[in-house]
Amino acid sequence: MKVKDLMSTSIVSVKPETSIEQVARQMRQADVGAIPVCDDRDQVLGIITDRDIVVRALSTGNNQKTAKEIMTRNPILASPNMNVHEATLLMAKNQIRRLPVVDNNRMMGVMSMADLARKSIYVDEAGDALSAISKPGTLS
Repeated sequence: MKVKDLMSTSIVSVKPETSIEQVARQMRQADVGAIPVCDDRDQVLGIITDRDIVVRALSTGNNQKTAKEIMTRNPILASPNMNVHEATLLMAKNQIRRLPVVDNNRMMGVMSMADLARKSIYVDEAGDALSAISKPGTLS
């Protein structure tokens, strides 16, 4: 199975100048834990997770920052034609739960651990990847 067969395509994205408050509102509205940061051509510049908002903005006492200031730059990306198993290994290796999917440098969707878990044939693989992802890391 290919990533394009599993990824979510109704993706919310933000611009680099979007305020953190607005990013959080969009996350709540879309019921997601991560939002890609894209330019006007839908090219992925970075990604912001709910954890990024807490650790990189709120915990520093500065909630006036923009998406560009707290996003993870150069995120790990997948292509729509990548094998799901390969994408899952990429997520585990890099300890990420969401993988933006791009084609010709344009945002096409996101494959998440939840997308994997919803497919019964990938439940074990999702569990293995989640175990690898959940290992303690360092704060950035």
